[in-house]
Amino acid sequence: MLELDNTLWDELIHAYGRASDIPAVLEQLRELPPDQGDGELWDTLWSSLAHQGDVYQASFAAVPHIIDILAEHPIQAHWVYFQFPAWVEICRIEQDISVCDVLAQAYFQSLERLPALIGKTFIKKWDESHLLCALSALAACKGNTAVAHAIMEMTGDVPTDFLNWFFEQ
Repeated sequence: MLELDNTLWDELIHAYGRASDIPAVLEQLRELPPDQGDGELWDTLWSSLAHQGDVYQASFAAVPHIIDILAEHPIQAHWVYFQFPAWVEICRIEQDISVCDVLAQAYFQSLERLPALIGKTFIKKWDESHLLCALSALAACKGNTAVAHAIMEMTGDVPTDFLNWFFEQ
Protein backbone atom coordinates (compact mmCIF):
# COMPACT_ATOMS: atom_id res chain seq x y z
CA MET A 1 0.00 0.00 0.00
CA LEU A 2 1.32 3.43 -0.89
CA GLU A 3 2.21 5.07 2.41
CA LEU A 4 0.42 8.33 3.07
CA ASP A 5 3.70 10.22 3.36
CA ASN A 6 5.06 8.89 0.07
CA THR A 7 5.95 11.68 -2.37
CA LEU A 8 4.29 9.73 -5.20
CA TRP A 9 0.96 11.21 -4.04
CA ASP A 10 2.26 14.55 -5.36
CA GLU A 11 2.66 12.99 -8.80
CA LEU A 12 -0.65 11.10 -8.90
CA ILE A 13 -3.55 12.89 -10.54
CA HIS A 14 -7.24 13.07 -9.66
CA ALA A 15 -10.18 15.02 -11.10
CA TYR A 16 -8.87 18.37 -9.87
CA GLY A 17 -5.14 17.97 -10.35
CA ARG A 18 -2.45 16.55 -8.11
CA ALA A 19 -3.53 14.09 -5.42
CA SER A 20 -1.34 15.55 -2.68
CA ASP A 21 -4.51 16.39 -0.70
CA ILE A 22 -5.77 12.79 -0.56
CA PRO A 23 -3.46 11.41 2.18
CA ALA A 24 -4.83 13.94 4.70
CA VAL A 25 -8.39 12.95 3.81
CA LEU A 26 -7.58 9.26 4.19
CA GLU A 27 -5.93 9.91 7.54
CA GLN A 28 -9.06 11.70 8.78
CA LEU A 29 -11.25 8.91 7.44
CA ARG A 30 -9.35 6.48 9.66
CA GLU A 31 -11.18 8.08 12.61
CA LEU A 32 -14.54 6.83 11.23
CA PRO A 33 -16.20 10.23 11.11
CA PRO A 34 -19.87 10.17 12.13
CA ASP A 35 -20.98 11.66 8.81
CA GLN A 36 -22.41 8.33 7.60
CA GLY A 37 -20.69 8.62 4.23
CA ASP A 38 -22.18 11.97 3.27
CA GLY A 39 -19.80 14.42 4.90
CA GLU A 40 -17.00 16.58 3.60
CA LEU A 41 -14.35 13.84 3.65
CA TRP A 42 -16.39 11.47 1.51
CA ASP A 43 -17.49 14.33 -0.75
CA THR A 44 -13.81 15.10 -1.35
CA LEU A 45 -13.00 11.46 -2.12
CA TRP A 46 -15.98 10.91 -4.41
CA SER A 47 -15.53 14.16 -6.34
CA SER A 48 -11.74 13.81 -6.62
CA LEU A 49 -11.33 10.08 -7.15
CA ALA A 50 -14.58 8.90 -8.75
CA HIS A 51 -15.75 12.07 -10.44
CA GLN A 52 -18.75 11.34 -12.66
CA GLY A 53 -17.57 7.76 -13.07
CA ASP A 54 -14.00 8.70 -13.94
CA VAL A 55 -11.28 7.06 -11.87
CA TYR A 56 -7.59 7.83 -11.66
CA GLN A 57 -4.35 6.29 -10.49
CA ALA A 58 -4.89 8.18 -7.22
CA SER A 59 -8.19 6.27 -6.89
CA PHE A 60 -6.29 3.00 -7.02
CA ALA A 61 -3.84 4.27 -4.43
CA ALA A 62 -6.68 5.28 -2.08
CA VAL A 63 -8.72 2.06 -2.25
CA PRO A 64 -6.26 -0.07 -0.21
CA HIS A 65 -6.38 2.55 2.55
CA ILE A 66 -10.17 2.55 2.60
CA ILE A 67 -10.28 -1.24 2.73
CA ASP A 68 -7.63 -1.20 5.46
CA ILE A 69 -9.82 1.12 7.53
CA LEU A 70 -12.77 -1.18 6.91
CA ALA A 71 -10.67 -4.15 8.07
CA GLU A 72 -9.83 -2.36 11.32
CA HIS A 73 -13.48 -1.48 12.02
CA PRO A 74 -15.78 -3.79 10.03
CA ILE A 75 -18.73 -3.44 12.39
CA GLN A 76 -18.48 0.32 12.92
CA ALA A 77 -17.64 1.29 9.34
CA HIS A 78 -20.41 2.77 7.24
CA TRP A 79 -21.50 0.92 4.09
CA VAL A 80 -19.75 3.56 1.94
CA TYR A 81 -16.46 1.79 2.84
CA PHE A 82 -17.76 -1.05 0.61
CA GLN A 83 -19.41 1.19 -1.95
CA PHE A 84 -16.40 3.32 -2.82
CA PRO A 85 -14.00 0.43 -3.64
CA ALA A 86 -16.77 -1.33 -5.56
CA TRP A 87 -17.46 1.78 -7.64
CA VAL A 88 -13.78 2.37 -8.38
CA GLU A 89 -13.44 -1.22 -9.60
CA ILE A 90 -16.64 -1.01 -11.66
CA CYS A 91 -15.38 2.16 -13.35
CA ARG A 92 -11.89 0.70 -13.86
CA ILE A 93 -13.24 -2.31 -15.70
CA GLU A 94 -16.00 -0.51 -17.62
CA GLN A 95 -13.48 2.07 -18.86
CA ASP A 96 -10.68 -0.48 -19.35
CA ILE A 97 -8.18 1.46 -17.23
CA SER A 98 -4.93 -0.20 -16.22
CA VAL A 99 -3.57 0.19 -12.72
CA CYS A 100 0.08 1.30 -12.85
CA ASP A 101 2.67 -1.25 -11.72
CA VAL A 102 3.55 0.65 -8.55
CA LEU A 103 -0.06 0.46 -7.29
CA ALA A 104 -1.40 -2.75 -8.84
CA GLN A 105 -0.37 -5.31 -6.23
CA ALA A 106 -1.75 -3.36 -3.26
CA TYR A 107 -4.92 -2.45 -5.15
CA PHE A 108 -5.81 -5.97 -6.24
CA GLN A 109 -4.81 -7.55 -2.94
CA SER A 110 -7.04 -5.10 -1.09
CA LEU A 111 -10.01 -6.07 -3.27
CA GLU A 112 -9.37 -9.72 -2.40
CA ARG A 113 -10.01 -8.82 1.26
CA LEU A 114 -13.56 -7.64 0.64
CA PRO A 115 -15.42 -11.00 0.83
CA ALA A 116 -14.03 -11.77 4.30
CA LEU A 117 -14.81 -8.23 5.45
CA ILE A 118 -18.37 -8.54 4.19
CA GLY A 119 -18.66 -11.71 6.26
CA LYS A 120 -17.45 -9.91 9.36
CA THR A 121 -20.35 -7.46 9.10
CA PHE A 122 -23.02 -10.19 9.16
CA ILE A 123 -23.48 -9.74 12.91
CA LYS A 124 -24.82 -6.21 12.51
CA LYS A 125 -28.17 -5.18 11.12
CA TRP A 126 -27.99 -4.36 7.43
CA ASP A 127 -30.22 -1.79 5.84
CA GLU A 128 -30.90 -1.83 2.11
CA SER A 129 -27.90 0.38 1.34
CA HIS A 130 -25.49 -1.84 3.26
CA LEU A 131 -26.87 -4.94 1.54
CA LEU A 132 -26.54 -3.41 -1.93
CA CYS A 133 -23.03 -2.07 -1.32
CA ALA A 134 -21.81 -5.36 0.17
CA LEU A 135 -23.26 -7.40 -2.69
CA SER A 136 -21.91 -4.96 -5.25
CA ALA A 137 -18.46 -5.06 -3.65
CA LEU A 138 -18.51 -8.87 -3.72
CA ALA A 139 -19.44 -8.94 -7.40
CA ALA A 140 -16.90 -6.24 -8.29
CA CYS A 141 -13.99 -7.90 -6.51
CA LYS A 142 -14.84 -11.15 -8.28
CA GLY A 143 -14.67 -9.39 -11.65
CA ASN A 144 -18.38 -9.32 -12.46
CA THR A 145 -18.81 -5.61 -12.87
CA ALA A 146 -22.06 -5.83 -14.84
CA VAL A 147 -23.70 -7.52 -11.86
CA ALA A 148 -21.91 -5.17 -9.44
CA HIS A 149 -23.18 -2.12 -11.32
CA ALA A 150 -26.71 -3.52 -11.61
CA ILE A 151 -26.84 -4.28 -7.88
CA MET A 152 -25.76 -0.74 -7.06
CA GLU A 153 -28.77 0.52 -9.01
CA MET A 154 -31.27 -1.80 -7.24
CA THR A 155 -32.64 0.79 -4.82
CA GLY A 156 -36.26 1.47 -3.95
CA ASP A 157 -38.77 -0.24 -6.24
CA VAL A 158 -36.20 -1.30 -8.84
CA PRO A 159 -35.90 -4.95 -7.60
CA THR A 160 -39.69 -5.40 -7.65
CA ASP A 161 -39.99 -3.71 -11.05
CA PHE A 162 -37.20 -5.91 -12.38
CA LEU A 163 -38.85 -9.10 -11.10
CA ASN A 164 -42.19 -8.06 -12.60
CA TRP A 165 -40.50 -7.38 -15.93
CA PHE A 166 -38.51 -10.62 -15.76
CA PHE A 167 -41.51 -12.85 -15.08
CA GLU A 168 -43.54 -11.15 -17.81
CA GLN A 169 -40.97 -12.17 -20.44
